[in-house]
Amino acid sequence: MNKIVGVRFRTAGKMYYYETGDLEVSPGIHVIVETARGVEMGTIVMGPKEMEHVETPTPLRQLMRVATETDEKVVEKNHQKEKDAFRICLEKIAKHKLDMKLIEAEYTFDNNKLLFYFTSDGRVDFRELVKDLAAVFRTRIELRQIGVRDETKMIGGIGICGRPLCCNTYLSEFAPVSIKMAKEQNLSLNPTKISGVCGRLMCCLKNEEETYEYLNSRLPNVGDHVKTEDGLKGVVTVVNVLRQTVKVLVDVDDEKELRELKVEQLKFRPRRKKEHVKLSQEELKELAALED
Repeated sequence: MNKIVGVRFRTAGKMYYYETGDLEVSPGIHVIVETARGVEMGTIVMGPKEMEHVETPTPLRQLMRVATETDEKVVEKNHQKEKDAFRICLEKIAKHKLDMKLIEAEYTFDNNKLLFYFTSDGRVDFRELVKDLAAVFRTRIELRQIGVRDETKMIGGIGICGRPLCCNTYLSEFAPVSIKMAKEQNLSLNPTKISGVCGRLMCCLKNEEETYEYLNSRLPNVGDHVKTEDGLKGVVTVVNVLRQTVKVLVDVDDEKELRELKVEQLKFRPRRKKEHVKLSQEELKELAALED
């Protein structure tokens, strides 16, 4: 039996698994571990759990040690150095006139590598920039181009709901989001209403997608012909997805009567047709740009 813990290096970052070895640890404790980019300090967020030996492409690494007060001071000192590195990198970018937006500077725990994260609309030739930065900091320099979603995840902010952004607080990975989800939830296809701070479709559209798919599957479409439980025939005019009710224009003798009925009071074949929304070419292009 091996004891496994989950370690994160950022608040809402990806979780990595490590073996505890002989260390006694618990969630919330800072630990020093070896990663693909060097020695880092992370926080235990899961475990320890006893697991049978599982074959993995590469064996799980063990925790090196529990972080000491000295280690905490090293991390704090690195954060201060990152501010200076960020400022210097901005000056070098301006000097080389590069079309890139610097997002963050980050030192590894052991100071063996300094990473700069940036965004850009296209590819950037930053070879001369790397040479200048290496001459200043005298350590390994790595520049990583990231997307707008990752940029927002790093910086954080407040969403249109008034709460801190999901990606910056708890969402460890981005789920695919599409315009179809907005249509399924009967939301306005106005880009300003369904896009987040990053300019892409809001991640929270994924949260209720399964629920809406199930609720919609139980309802008829507007325009469908249905039969009520008392044998009257009519046409669906309005559908309320959350209340699971529909308004039906029924034929009563020689007159038309509008009734609001629960889905259980109707007889029809549950199915959902593809809804065709008429949009201009410009609107279609604008909405397509919101998807990943």
